[in-house]
Amino acid sequence: MSDLFSALRGDDDADDDGTLALGGGSFGGGSAEPASRPRSPLAVRMRPRSLDEVVGQQHLLGPGSPLQMLAAGGSAGGAAGPASVMLWGPPGTGKTTLAHVIARGPGRKFVELSAITAGVKDVRRVMDQALNDRDLHGRTTVLFLDEIHRFNKAQQDALLPGVENRWVVLIAATTENPSFSVVAPLLSRSILLTLQPLTNADIQDLLERAVEDPRGLDKLVTVTDDALDHLVRLAAGDARRGLTTLEAAAGVALSELATDSGDEPVVIDLAIAERAIDAAAVRYDRAGDQHYDIISAFIKSVRGSDVDAALHYLARMLEAGEDPRFISRRIMISAAEDVGMADPTALQTAVAAAQAVALIGMPEARIILAEAVVHVATAPKSNAAYNGINAAIADVRAGKGTTVPAPLRDAHYAGSAGLGHGKGYIYAHDAPHSIATQQYPPDDLVGKNYYTPTANGHERDLGPRLTRLREIIRGSSNGTPPKKS
Repeated sequence: MSDLFSALRGDDDADDDGTLALGGGSFGGGSAEPASRPRSPLAVRMRPRSLDEVVGQQHLLGPGSPLQMLAAGGSAGGAAGPASVMLWGPPGTGKTTLAHVIARGPGRKFVELSAITAGVKDVRRVMDQALNDRDLHGRTTVLFLDEIHRFNKAQQDALLPGVENRWVVLIAATTENPSFSVVAPLLSRSILLTLQPLTNADIQDLLERAVEDPRGLDKLVTVTDDALDHLVRLAAGDARRGLTTLEAAAGVALSELATDSGDEPVVIDLAIAERAIDAAAVRYDRAGDQHYDIISAFIKSVRGSDVDAALHYLARMLEAGEDPRFISRRIMISAAEDVGMADPTALQTAVAAAQAVALIGMPEARIILAEAVVHVATAPKSNAAYNGINAAIADVRAGKGTTVPAPLRDAHYAGSAGLGHGKGYIYAHDAPHSIATQQYPPDDLVGKNYYTPTANGHERDLGPRLTRLREIIRGSSNGTPPKKS
């Protein structure tokens, strides 16, 4: 039993290469750790030791990339280029991990500062020590500065001498756009690398590796597919969160089931994962029946104007990790199909929401989607435009619609006048109210109505106007064309 818990605590000294000081100071240079080490979280124990172990961010890790060169002990920009890097990306995508991997290069000393707690004095002290280490010991200091966007201008300016003169290799991490949060002189002396959110496949690979790896749980537990899917979903692209939730689930499983399992691995099932994380698993298969059932219920609730049910199904999809862009596309379709001209602004809201969701992403996208759902669900409904285009398409497929009337044909090319093209065409703006009495459809579709407004919302006012328009255009009092003699 002690072996089970020592692996979970990290007491097995699995990442014992003598480089990591968990207390937060530095790692590198081959100095050994104290024999009595603190308990280290699973996320720390599973931190990659080389770029080959890094999950995700493959667009930044190709041969000859700045990160590859830094990790190998060279300069990020070559002999004459900048040696410092800005890592910009969401939480849990590997910014700290990459800094640690770079610091493992030969002749490196790692120093970590947090912009939340560090000040100008701390920065200057690091720079002075880095200059001494370089000149006296030939050792390069890698300064990892987390949350650099929290540094004010004066604090960032304090970094400039060390960065410009190569006293340090600065690896700065930020979750905010450096173009707005980092001073221009510092940004111009660094290479900006953008990290992408980890995919579910990346997170799953990481968790499976943590279960197997001696530095992690060392095969002392197994995870069922349902439980693994639940943990991956809860991670939401954050590697640190995924490992933390796995560690919590392993803790529950080992404390409750280790005695009964004997020497066999303890099984983490869905019930244990839910209990450990205090979050119920959403029964939702993005490629199966639940996906189609819930999106169907969502659209039908919006169409039926039940805004509360629509918000419920929206929440279920979002909590299950459904792509918010997929949801926004369905809302746009509903705005056109089910609301239509009863409230023309509904489609405008839906389109704006889709654009905003693509720009912002989760979790804030839930607010934008909710606003669009409320608008479309509570709007007056009309499927008249939807029915109109379907009826027109049915006639086209049935072969209806003869030649285009001669007055409407193109009369811009040589010889068109001799064919009668454009002859008799009445320019609408020359007629009273810019509406001319004129035949627009082919002969066999004269008088055919495809669009029939409802009495709902905006269409209530549109109906009488459409009737009058048809009367003028068709030259009759009832909207039907006069009989040809």
